[in-house]
Amino acid sequence: PVAIMAGTGKGAENGILIKSATALETAHKLNVVVMDKTGTLTTGKPSVTRLIAGTKVSEAHILAVAAALELKSEHPLAEAVVNSAKDNNVTPLNAVNFEGVFGKGVKADIEGKKCLAGNLALMQDNSIEVNEWKNKSDNLADSGVTPLYIAENGKVIGLIGVEDTVKPTATA
Repeated sequence: PVAIMAGTGKGAENGILIKSATALETAHKLNVVVMDKTGTLTTGKPSVTRLIAGTKVSEAHILAVAAALELKSEHPLAEAVVNSAKDNNVTPLNAVNFEGVFGKGVKADIEGKKCLAGNLALMQDNSIEVNEWKNKSDNLADSGVTPLYIAENGKVIGLIGVEDTVKPTATA
């Protein structure tokens, strides 16, 4: 009991709440700790860190399409895309018929083209071929970056990588 009290007390001093004596007693068996990182280990302010353009399209065009799609969205990743466009002096194109697809992304018509920005599931739901982009997307995801597919008229034109930076105090 004294060791449990000392352990929970030391944890509390360091901002660690221990749910029960059993949790503390079995902690030595842990080999993985999983955390909800947003705002805990990270700043909670995602930003665009990667932009991958297709062969026949510029990065500025991808950002202009993505910003147009994301302007009406309230998602934190949308804010990151819109802010990136502003920071890079890219004017979003005009989007009409905006539609948010819960958990997947957004759709709209831009300059007479059906455009989408979102995850792999959104692309699959709309029968958009992603084979040539899948490795690039997986590489982004494997490095902790959220990949957003940007599609125009049924074809992926690029990827945007968004990530939330780690707080300088996270290690401590």
